Amino acid sequence: MLAKRIIPCLDVDNGRVKKGVNFINLVDVGDPVQISASYEEQGADELVFLDITATTERRDTFKDVVMDISKEVFMPLTVGGGIRTVEDMQHLLQAGADKISLNSAALANPELIREGAQKFGNQCIVVAIDVKTDPVTGRRYAYTHGGRKKTERLAIEWAKEAVSLGAGELLVTSMDKDGTKSGFDIDLYRELGDAVDVPIIASGGAGTLQHFVDVFEQTKVTGALAASIFHFGEMTISDVKSELRKHGISVR
Repeated sequence: MLAKRIIPCLDVDNGRVKKGVNFINLVDVGDPVQISASYEEQGADELVFLDITATTERRDTFKDVVMDISKEVFMPLTVGGGIRTVEDMQHLLQAGADKISLNSAALANPELIREGAQKFGNQCIVVAIDVKTDPVTGRRYAYTHGGRKKTERLAIEWAKEAVSLGAGELLVTSMDKDGTKSGFDIDLYRELGDAVDVPIIASGGAGTLQHFVDVFEQTKVTGALAASIFHFGEMTISDVKSELRKHGISVR
């Protein structure tokens, strides 16, 4: 069995780490370089850096911040936000990113996934999907622009297409659960695990140690991502790993 990964996420807005609930009401958390270094010390398996307003503001990801973080940490670094071309990917990889996260640009131009996978390898391309449930129909749709714009793409169907185009991993965030600390969206990740055969990172809803146990015991996800509980010191990465070990779940 592959060891499960515990992954903190830095949602960065104008060079500062921010966190909200359901993708809104963002509050300042701190400096991304200092926070990254603290997660390195805690034993994080990977780090996700998302420039959450780059697409909406039509600008490039903060490459200098990526470079500064890569100098501080040695764990794999996934970077996303404002990436529109293969050249954008190359610049971020040269700045120190290990993997590229595509979201809005991939939905607008799915061939970007194939182009990136062909040039850098499938393992380098992570497709991030922000998922929200329609309260009337119960259908799950993919959203873009940092969760601001609904698309007509059903989340599971888009996940399948992204993998068929070359995505080597999926980072799937439940917008319904984001920041609520009410637990991961188990039903969503069960459905995803049956639909695709690439590693899946679950994001949105972590609030207790048991929530991490539940998502790994009840779904096929290989990684669990969280932000606010780590940012605000409610628990540490070592706390999570210790609890998972108690339940016989393999961690690094």
